[in-house]
Amino acid sequence: MAKAVPAPYKAPMIPFRKMQGLGNDFVVFDAREKPVPMTAAKARAIADRHFGVGCDTLVLITPGNERADAVLRFFNADGGEVESCGNATRCVARLLMDESGRPEIRLDSKGGFLVCRDAGKGLVTVDLGVPGLDWKDIPVTHAVDTNGFSIPLDGTEVTASAVLMGNPHCILFVNDAERAPVTRQGPKLETHAFFPSRINVEFAQVKDRGHIRMRVWERGVGVTLACGTGACATAVAAVRRGLTDRKVEVELDGGKLLLEWRESDSHMLMTGPGTTVFLGQLDLDAYGH
Repeated sequence: MAKAVPAPYKAPMIPFRKMQGLGNDFVVFDAREKPVPMTAAKARAIADRHFGVGCDTLVLITPGNERADAVLRFFNADGGEVESCGNATRCVARLLMDESGRPEIRLDSKGGFLVCRDAGKGLVTVDLGVPGLDWKDIPVTHAVDTNGFSIPLDGTEVTASAVLMGNPHCILFVNDAERAPVTRQGPKLETHAFFPSRINVEFAQVKDRGHIRMRVWERGVGVTLACGTGACATAVAAVRRGLTDRKVEVELDGGKLLLEWRESDSHMLMTGPGTTVFLGQLDLDAYGH
């Protein structure tokens, strides 16, 4: 009698969605009905562009609460969990709007409560709330005027502004964004002792009162094509310095965002695209521990 051959083991596959907003790309898991266990090691392995799916940030959509349709968790490419991600929020809002047929979605995160509305033509407007401007909000190691302060770097000092926009940002205004030392100064400022929680770094060139060209070094990721909260933080810093109006277009490597730091209530509104690139499945157990 022939011996029965056991069926080959089939790992449980978990669906995911690859999404992008202005080239800032995400692996998105829907964990609203069934938890998706995530660790720093797993997030780092999935985000790897050679051995994983590849992304700037991994996003978990978890069940909502008394004020939100869903709660978002964000893990950057280095595996670190961060407070907020503006471009990813737009992507998830677009997904949930299409799923529900509703023109407004409310999301929550460690970085704060976010109201997202359909802006037409595939665009989404996110109300990111009021930016944090006190030095303790960022945080930095000691009291400074976040509108403009000096940081020792490479034997000299650079002048910067700082804004908390769900997550922390350091903004340097430069004469030419294309020639800015993003890869040289970005990592040094990200890990500078002055910023105990590390920081995102924006290099911004004001073209006119309604137009900023910006490049970004993202905390835990490196150079990215776009950073939504970074663009918002840059717009806030520019208004505080008297460089731009409250409505401004920010041009990033991956495209443009329309921003308004609303005067009536100091809320920051960000409008831009968010799209699905492809759907897939993966064996979560194969990615780290």
